[in-house]
Amino acid sequence: MKGVHIGISGWRYTPWRGDFYPEGLVQRRELEYASRAVTSIEINGSFYSLQTPERFASWRDATPDDFVFSVKAPRYITHVRRLRYIDEAMANFFASGPLQLEHKLGAFLWQFPPSMRYDPELFGAFLALLPSCFSEAMHQARQSPRFDDPPKPASVGDTPLRHAVEIRNDSFLQEQFIDQLREHRVALVVADTAGKWPVVEELTAEFMYLRLHGDKELYASGYDEQALSRWEERIRSWRSGRQPADARRISTKTDSSRRGRDLYCYFDNDIKVRAPFDARRLLEKLGLADGLPVQPGQLPEEFQ
Repeated sequence: MKGVHIGISGWRYTPWRGDFYPEGLVQRRELEYASRAVTSIEINGSFYSLQTPERFASWRDATPDDFVFSVKAPRYITHVRRLRYIDEAMANFFASGPLQLEHKLGAFLWQFPPSMRYDPELFGAFLALLPSCFSEAMHQARQSPRFDDPPKPASVGDTPLRHAVEIRNDSFLQEQFIDQLREHRVALVVADTAGKWPVVEELTAEFMYLRLHGDKELYASGYDEQALSRWEERIRSWRSGRQPADARRISTKTDSSRRGRDLYCYFDNDIKVRAPFDARRLLEKLGLADGLPVQPGQLPEEFQ
């Protein structure tokens, strides 16, 4: 099922050591190990602080050629500045190196805090500022006062970039917001948060972005076989260009759902070490785990 990328949000968690990461695995090889047990990782360190081009390049080089990363954008833009006066912050972010992931770059995640209410004008300006391709992102990066002469990625300049937004306030649940996302071809994150924040399943871009934080307890509960089967069915529907019959929608307009969507799905229920195992089980249910050389919790000879 080409175009479906399933994995974990982050990979450096102490409780995973001795469980998902087997005894005997050195910490510096954890990314190498994880990237051979799942097919994608959402980088979340970039949410807390700017990284460096060298660090992004090292992550690119440590993973298989067909591996995919998504990158969580800085909270300084979404939570501190709250989308106001962000030109310099945007330039610094793109200059910090995410484009060095090159062909392994999946999508950028822009997550907004629960207190952030929908402002049509503010969000319209933000969506218009998002670079649609590598060359536009590099143009922004060159305006950075923090990074001198950011390295140019090998990817072709007109290679498209993908963006997804995760909302946590009910004020976004209106037609105008969905229209704006469709206009700019930005995905609306399908976020499972144990009922804490809105779940919306609108098709607003050529891809879907799922974040599974736990269906019963936020960031902690795992997904049983029934829950994983439900997500499997929904992924198969979206990948084939169909909306599930019970899709949770806002818009009353046609959503062009006949087009098959690429899909990124990340498990973020890491407190009880469930995320990597749930991700692997979903990959198995979709028939996407056969070529993965690492079985979670086991130490292959090449890692010894």
